[in-house]
Amino acid sequence: MITCIIVDDEPHAIELLVSYVDKIPDLRLLMSTVNPIEAFQYLQKNQVALVFLDVHMPELDGMQFIKLLSGRSKVILTTAYPEHALEGYEHDVIDYLLKPILFNRFFKAVTKAMQALESQPPNVNASPENPKNAEYIFVKTETRGKLIKVHLSDVLFIEGLGNYVTIHTLQGRIICLITFKELEEKLPGALFARVHKSFIVALHRIDMIEGNQVIIGKHAVPVGENYKPGFLQRLRGRIINRNE
Repeated sequence: MITCIIVDDEPHAIELLVSYVDKIPDLRLLMSTVNPIEAFQYLQKNQVALVFLDVHMPELDGMQFIKLLSGRSKVILTTAYPEHALEGYEHDVIDYLLKPILFNRFFKAVTKAMQALESQPPNVNASPENPKNAEYIFVKTETRGKLIKVHLSDVLFIEGLGNYVTIHTLQGRIICLITFKELEEKLPGALFARVHKSFIVALHRIDMIEGNQVIIGKHAVPVGENYKPGFLQRLRGRIINRNE
């Protein structure tokens, strides 16, 4: 799951981008605002993978915003003015979207961002306050006061079961007293992908994709129709097709 925010001084532009984000299962919108100062303060206190950022804004324009951000989040610029495209790429932005933005162009930019985030190595020095960069997490079990350490590199896939979650690892199954959504929000989006309303897979553990199933070892994980396009786009850079 890739976390994102939208910063644009035009409310109608925000509404359009919000509708686009809602169509992509692997994107999770944390906030949207017309105030770049508010957005920057939010980013100082919260970890966000991707920022959709307008260039022309009062008080703090997009280029100034990027300089202050210092690479803590990936950025996709959105603007009606093409003359800033070169400057944007000089600041290592993921993509530059010209308004009016069409969904297919938006989706292409998001795919580039996902590929960039996937290739970004996890931060091994992450702190407990930033679990999305961590090598491991602790999860609650049915036993009162008991927490189990889960190394994310050992995870095969995750299955949601109402108020419980089963984490399938190399060592076996771990049943956690947590909701599927709560656990999903703590996982690094660069390493995991949601492929079904009840399943998340570890990308590095996939052995095969066959029809609407992901094969991981002896396990066949279903791929939902609503999640399949976004999931395959995540893998696009790693798929070799002779006909392309």
